[in-house]
Order: sequence, then structure tokens, then C-alpha cells
Amino acid sequence: MITAERISALREQVRQWRAEGARIGFVPTMGSLHEGHMSLLEAARQRADRVIASVFVNPLQFGPGEDFERYPRTPEDDRRLLADAGCDLMFLPAVAEIYPDNRQSATRVTVKALSEILDGAVRPGHFDGVATVVAKLFGIVQPDLAVFGEKDYQQLAIIRRMTADLDLPVEIVGAPTVRSPDGLAMSSRNRYLSEAERAVAPRIHETLRAVATRIDAGERTFAALEAFGIAELRAARMQPDYFEIRDAQTLYEPARTSRELVILTAARLGKARLIDNLRVALR
Repeated sequence: MITAERISALREQVRQWRAEGARIGFVPTMGSLHEGHMSLLEAARQRADRVIASVFVNPLQFGPGEDFERYPRTPEDDRRLLADAGCDLMFLPAVAEIYPDNRQSATRVTVKALSEILDGAVRPGHFDGVATVVAKLFGIVQPDLAVFGEKDYQQLAIIRRMTADLDLPVEIVGAPTVRSPDGLAMSSRNRYLSEAERAVAPRIHETLRAVATRIDAGERTFAALEAFGIAELRAARMQPDYFEIRDAQTLYEPARTSRELVILTAARLGKARLIDNLRVALR
């Protein structure tokens, strides 16, 4: 596996692969890799001849008081995991390589409406940072396809919309959420959980499943179901930021024409902020 820290080195390698007729897959990450990331890499390998993974903790998507400085960084472990998984190139840029002007970017990419609800309402500006860095990475790597996890459901929707609106020639692939045997979604921030908190964390998925079961049984009192979800998480001593039921395609409030819903939640448990979601088809 090649490791590139400079944009120029990455582009030179991509040029060589392009000259060979290779199809390029891309997996953007913030590092601290786990099995969930490896599933994204595998999805890319199934669709591309060469796979690039970036490891970059993006300061632009962290707000004041958030965990940018303490976000887990494990570059050597990440390098080993990517090499073992068959990654062809690891892009490991410094912040100054992506944002030469003191961690700032004069140009920001904003996906209106979608960026202002759910996580965007709780973390103002977060998705501007996500959309901006993904657009920059697409410009740097120029992949044929890019893979993102469905655990970050709203992020995936925003990246799909941005890519379509800007006519970027990148196929966006969503990969299923990878879970521990007890249902907890894999996340780099799970490292923040104490042993006792880790034992409680699966209640998030249990609550999502309970609500999905009630919807599947025909219940349509969405406000009551959302209140139930909030109450269940609080009973587990979590601090939910939201627990909402949305149209799976638009992320807006469910309509009579909705054919699939997604239940989304974010909750704080100790030092960790955990997000998860579950889709349910309407019959």
C-alpha cells in the first residue's frame, strides 16, 4: 500500500492508474478505523480496480467546544488495517495541506435545508464543514465512486444531494451499518465509552427497533412514537439530542405518499455522542 501525504503525490499516482484504465474507488474517513470502515473499503473494492482511503480529521466540521482536539487519532493502526484490507493508497494529509490558510476555507459548500435539520439543528455549521471537505477531496482524488456508511444517514443524503447539484462525476455508494453483536453501531467515538456506558449503549438500537416494530404493526402516531423514543433513552440515562421519524428519501416529515421511513436519533452518553438510524418500509 502506498501512503501519500501530499496532494501532488496522490494525483501523480492517480494519473498512472488512469493511464492503465483503472476505475478508482474512494473511501473518505477521519481515521480511528474499525470494522465498519473495512466494510466500506470492501464495497469500494467490489466496484473499483484501485481503492484510495483518506484519513483526515476535518477541523471545519467541529464546532466550538466539540472534540476536535481529543478525537481519536491512530494513524499507525489505520495504516495496518488498510494495508491488510487491500487498500491501494492511504491519503494522510496534514491540516495545512487541505486548508493552507490556517484551518480556514474561503469557499464553503452549503446544502440548504438538508443541512439545517436533525444533526444540523444541533450542530450548526457541521454539515457545511462536511460538504466542503468532501467536495475538496473529490476534487483532489477525482474518483469514479465513493463509499459512505448509512450509519451517518443524514450525511449520506447531503453528499448525494451536493454531488448531484454540482454535477460531480462521482457515483455515491451507501453501505449498510455494521453493528456489534449486541446491536451497537460501530463508531470511532465508541472509544469514549466506559465499560458501564458500553453496556448501556445498545439501548439506542433496541429503542429504534421497538419503534420500527410499532410502525410495522400499523401505528402512525409519529409524535407519540418519537416521545416514546426520547423517554426510553432518558430512562437509560442518556441525553438525547433528537429522536425523529422522517421520510427515508427526503428526510422531511412523513407524508401520505411516503413509502419508507427512517428513524434517526443522536444521544449523549458520558463523553460520547452516538448516532444511529433504522429504516422501515410502509405497507
